[in-house]
Amino acid sequence: MAVGNNAAATASDPKQNEVKVIVASSLGTMFEWYDFYLYGLLASYISVQFFSGVNETTAFILALAAFAAGFAVRPFGSIVFGRIGDVVGRKYTFLITMGLMGLSTFAVGFLPSYDSIGIAAPIILVTLRLLQGLAVGGEYGGAATYVAEHAPEGKRGFFTSFIQTTATIGLFAALLLVIGLRSMMGEDAFASWGWRVPFLFSILLLGVSLWIRLQLAESPVFQKMKDEGATSKAPLAESFGRWSNLKFVLIALFGGVAGQAVIGYTGQFYTLFYLERIADVDPATSNILLVIALMIATPSFVFFGWLSDKIGRKKIIMTACVLAALTLFPLFKALTYAANPDFARATRDAPVTIVAIPDQCSLQFDPIGKNTFDKTSCDIAKSYLARNGINYSNIVASANETASVRIGEVIITAPDPSAYDDAQLATEIAKFQRDVGDRLVEAGYPSEADPAKINRPLVIAIIVAIMLMVTAAYAPLAAMLVELFPARIRYTSMSLPYHIGNGWFGGFLPTTAFAIVAATGNIYYGLWYPVLVAGMTAVVGILFLPETFRRKIDD
Repeated sequence: MAVGNNAAATASDPKQNEVKVIVASSLGTMFEWYDFYLYGLLASYISVQFFSGVNETTAFILALAAFAAGFAVRPFGSIVFGRIGDVVGRKYTFLITMGLMGLSTFAVGFLPSYDSIGIAAPIILVTLRLLQGLAVGGEYGGAATYVAEHAPEGKRGFFTSFIQTTATIGLFAALLLVIGLRSMMGEDAFASWGWRVPFLFSILLLGVSLWIRLQLAESPVFQKMKDEGATSKAPLAESFGRWSNLKFVLIALFGGVAGQAVIGYTGQFYTLFYLERIADVDPATSNILLVIALMIATPSFVFFGWLSDKIGRKKIIMTACVLAALTLFPLFKALTYAANPDFARATRDAPVTIVAIPDQCSLQFDPIGKNTFDKTSCDIAKSYLARNGINYSNIVASANETASVRIGEVIITAPDPSAYDDAQLATEIAKFQRDVGDRLVEAGYPSEADPAKINRPLVIAIIVAIMLMVTAAYAPLAAMLVELFPARIRYTSMSLPYHIGNGWFGGFLPTTAFAIVAATGNIYYGLWYPVLVAGMTAVVGILFLPETFRRKIDD
């Protein structure tokens, strides 16, 4: 359906053309995701470098929030670059997004820390994250549309599934580099300055990516529309100003992408953060276990993409959402036992409870890092447990009762700030924390996971189980979104729901989940977020999402 030289090239050697399109689009996208994922992988180091002016728990949550900031602007990037892609063309649009992404990532490697330039450091960091997010907002729609418009009938799911692997392979590549650098230079050097190397290395990947993308011709579907003068003059108005198209944007978002996003970010990010921050597995071991699981699960992207060409996109995506809603809680409980059996056993045999008056308890999340959580006995108790990642439940105390911590059968009363001056209170808080810490040790709570007791095969198997749901939800998605919208407004229409889903529903998952854990004290409550969103998507998708795998896409 292409015209001119492009048509001749396609007709003369279609197989070579298809391979070139898939390889070029997939590799270029993989490098962009490598850049974007680096921040998430290095969030613990970044929290120390750029948010050192606040307490440790708040610094980590703020680092995750800065990570999420890049996702927050992705829908806006999709609008800007989606319009350019539908008016100017697919190829040139994702050349622009790639350059913006690569340069923003490279700059993080040079950014001075909080200790050097103060508050300017996190401000500049967030600005760079916003630029990265805008660029990613224009990337996925371009690559997915480009590959799908080259794919032969009956193979769009298979062809586009190679793009879906790029997010995971980009994460995989970033993980390998981080693990390699840690092992070569040691943890101290890596924490001091070595974490910057992967960001600086991205400039080489940017050069390779741009060279690869420059080898591509324009999409044959877009070229045909351009030659016939049929491209949209107002893709935003056509996409979102007409109910006939807007309703499918909304169905795609709530009945497809939102569930895929929360499942994806649970599998690829939350599992890693959970291992490190809650199960207390050392970062190097956590990364290695995740890499092995990714190696095992990644080929299933292509399998589920191929399967969606045979049985349909909707069945596979909906099945993944239903399974996620039903299994995430038991899978993460099993992950706790496999990764840190001492912690899991202590939580079961010597549960921790805070007895306090609810009105005296603050939300254990401090976005500006200025709350010392020492104004009430409840805050003193909860802040210590939250800072140490201890799972606890809450019981309402009687009127005027001072808050206390129960560890099994032992009760430790927290100091009442109203009974002491500042110096005495500091001494009493230190004594209370020592008493609680000693009792936790006696009850079997470990300070970190014992490497000799980590059931590595089981941890890997659990992550693979989660990742299979990720691949099932994600593999058919690109083809489904391309098939759902007409060619003249496809880039714009599919990009917005994809990036609202992955940028907002998915991108905010780590921050939201850990804030819920910090606020409630229950290490599993953060999972309510992906479970409820996946359940919502299953309901909306089953009722309203059309099956698309037999549709023509050149109109």
